[in-house]
Amino acid sequence: MTAIDVELQACDRAANRFRSWRVEVGKDLFGRWNARVSFGRIGCEGRTRRHDFRTEAEVERFLRRCLRRRGTALNRLSIRYRLIDASPSALPLLRLVGLEEDKCVRSAGKERSRAAVI
Repeated sequence: MTAIDVELQACDRAANRFRSWRVEVGKDLFGRWNARVSFGRIGCEGRTRRHDFRTEAEVERFLRRCLRRRGTALNRLSIRYRLIDASPSALPLLRLVGLEEDKCVRSAGKERSRAAVI
């Protein structure tokens, strides 16, 4: 497994819900696996939690559990998380929970701005 970055957002103007969730997974300088999960309201500093793991399997299990939880937000919170940005190595995990179907908002915006310049 290589380093993984995933950023998701959930927005509902009517309910005044603007949520952001991001996970960054990789090895530290000592070769141990860790994950940094940042979450909170979009545009605010939010909170960050760090989780350390001994094996790659533990990291993958943690990621699947976190992404599955974000995937069920529509049932739990009546709001759906959308994929904003993800590293290529995260795509198989995103497919498992059905989050890869949404278009990447940030990438779509970049493509439009490049097309306008050309």
